[in-house]
Amino acid sequence: MIYENCRFIYKSTLGSVIIAFFMLSNAYAQKEPQYTQYMYNIGSFNPGYVGTTENPEIIGSYRAQWIDLPGAPRTIRLGTNIPFTNEKMGMGFNVVSDQLGPTAQTNLDLAYSYQFNVSDDTKLSFGMNVGGSFLNVDFSKGTFENPGERFDQANIQNFYPTIGAGLFLYGRDTWYLGASIPNFLTDGIYNDEVASIIDGKMQFNFIGAYVFDLSDGLKFKPAFLINSLYGAPLNTNVSGNFLINDRFTLGASYRFDNAVSGLAGFQVGNGIFIGYSYDYNTNGLGEFNSGSHELVLKFYLGKGSNTSGGSGSNNKRLKGKPKQIDTPRFF
Repeated sequence: MIYENCRFIYKSTLGSVIIAFFMLSNAYAQKEPQYTQYMYNIGSFNPGYVGTTENPEIIGSYRAQWIDLPGAPRTIRLGTNIPFTNEKMGMGFNVVSDQLGPTAQTNLDLAYSYQFNVSDDTKLSFGMNVGGSFLNVDFSKGTFENPGERFDQANIQNFYPTIGAGLFLYGRDTWYLGASIPNFLTDGIYNDEVASIIDGKMQFNFIGAYVFDLSDGLKFKPAFLINSLYGAPLNTNVSGNFLINDRFTLGASYRFDNAVSGLAGFQVGNGIFIGYSYDYNTNGLGEFNSGSHELVLKFYLGKGSNTSGGSGSNNKRLKGKPKQIDTPRFF
């Protein structure tokens, strides 16, 4: 959802009104929901990722952004990654609910991927997603800038189709790179009323990471995520996570000119991973909110699910016939 293009001021005290307007004008033009723990939510914005996991996964996440600001974003995601037994194809399903003030948007999509062997140690996965977006705008929940006839009508409830694609290139042991466009159908799908609230522009996402094996019980993974939207500054995220004894993850993340974050995770047995992050705004908005909280739950189904925050690290698999990265991937 494009936060800064929602031309409303949430109902509250005069001080909260000013804060809410400041919030909306400094949201970096993000069309897709924002995740601090993007390494665990790749399937939500890159369909090329689905099918690259060793075992089926179910991922749930909740993000409460800019606590104490009226009408601030709230995002809930439920996703699945299902690799096929032929080790070349996979499917995924995503449901994302994104709320901001008077707007509520629910996105549903089905993703499919196919993998190619680039070399003995490298695979390229191409994916596509097809779905739709349900948009609901309740004008009674806000007072608007320059109110006119367009805001004197009934609330908006519309459905828009979505089609996206992504590439995910990864090495068996240590790295991955990805690029995606979550939705090609932007121009012409919004009517005049909705265009005043959500300005449809195509977003590009770029992601990458490299895993350093520091010792037997310690690994370090720097990663990045870049969101590019025409006419807006780049939304650039960089992070560094440590994996300790294949159970604990600790790290930090920085969103340029926006926020600094702390991340932690814990592997509960072989089948569940819990991740948490806290954001503190480094821009002027930090004076008016108590930060952002994000929680991630990952459930691994099937045998071999034994790594922290990753999709499988089974060193007993036959060498030369990898399904995916052997070194744990923190996503």
